[in-house]
Amino acid sequence: MDIRILEYPDRDQLKEALRRPAFDVTRLFGTVQGVIDAVCKEGDTALKRLEEQFDRVSLDSLCVSEEEMEAATQKVDTDLQNAIRLAYENISRFHAAQHFDSIRVETVPGVICEQVAVPIEKVGLYIPGGSAPLFSTVLMLAAPARIAGCKEIVLCTPPSRDGSVNPVILFAARLAGVNRVFKIGGSQAIAAMAYGTESVPKVDKIFGPGNQYVMAAKQLVSLSDVAIDMPAGPSEVEVLADGTARADFVAADLLSQAEHGADSQVVLISTSRSLLEKVREELERQLALLPRHEVAEKALSHSVLILAENMDQAVELTNYYAPEHLVISVENYREVARRIRNAGSIFLGPYSCESAGDYASGTNHTLPTKGYARAYSGLNLDVFMRKMTLQELTPEGVKAIGPAVMAMATGEQLEAHCRAMEIRYRSIETESQKQ
Repeated sequence: MDIRILEYPDRDQLKEALRRPAFDVTRLFGTVQGVIDAVCKEGDTALKRLEEQFDRVSLDSLCVSEEEMEAATQKVDTDLQNAIRLAYENISRFHAAQHFDSIRVETVPGVICEQVAVPIEKVGLYIPGGSAPLFSTVLMLAAPARIAGCKEIVLCTPPSRDGSVNPVILFAARLAGVNRVFKIGGSQAIAAMAYGTESVPKVDKIFGPGNQYVMAAKQLVSLSDVAIDMPAGPSEVEVLADGTARADFVAADLLSQAEHGADSQVVLISTSRSLLEKVREELERQLALLPRHEVAEKALSHSVLILAENMDQAVELTNYYAPEHLVISVENYREVARRIRNAGSIFLGPYSCESAGDYASGTNHTLPTKGYARAYSGLNLDVFMRKMTLQELTPEGVKAIGPAVMAMATGEQLEAHCRAMEIRYRSIETESQKQ
């Protein structure tokens, strides 16, 4: 196992050590645009052809039937069903608490300004297939969409070669309120939801993770016609620890992200040299026990353990890195957490493993990666809503702000803007004179 220990790094060393594994998805734009164009032109016919080409499956129908949804429940182990229900309840409870209360402010007498939240009507969710079906992501996306009040929630996921969809994904989709599930994967699924076909409705916003082709498709369709959730890259975790942290806990947290994929990144920043050495030893021990040890080992090869001079530097380095997940395993973890400005989701204290947030604590695991935590929030109820403003001017309000509006419009040489207010202002003056 090759994982570095970097002691007291300067800014240049840190920049190099914390460089994320990168793949330029723009290199895929030509290929992906061809898929998008085919779906736009041929609709379902293109989707079936592309599913046969990429997922090696011949489909009569793209939509999962009601009979398939019913049968899926019978195939899911009872204990797993109960676990999914618990997670769904916690996720729903936390996201329901995020409801926005409308505001109403009279900025000056006669000028009333309001803000209200309305749900996005149609949303599309993408759930990857492969060896690890992300049924937890179904809950993380569909539960807040339902709570927000989205009228139509559609989900696309790649089918198996026998034309079926993983039953746990279908069970989670039904539980969380998905309206329709489609057997479509890859960039063709993104195209279908962005532009619509005979079977798949066009949506207003697309959510969910995926491979590089999915990410490229999301970027392309977001240039027009549809919104997407956030930029995304490989998963990552940082553990911020002092000498009180348990090495076995810390190693387990690092490996929980490393097993996601060979391009995942894990970082440990600590004020304790002894802890770093113990964690490195513990990583080797635990890595050997993992079924996905080859994937995790590749991730560890571009990860790093950093020795900081003190907690001030450790916090500074953390805010510079802006991790997707941040585990704070220090003695005074809440005090340190108040100093963190850039992180997707924070896990406090020795018992708050990152896995809890991935599955069942109630927070959302759809988070900004690649340093985007400096500017983006993790997925929450607001991303399924739109904020609209309203304003109402009475004659008193026109008198109060009319002269300022006219002066500013004239200053920008927008005469029609000025006249729209002026005609009202003069009308009110005329009415006043009549009285």
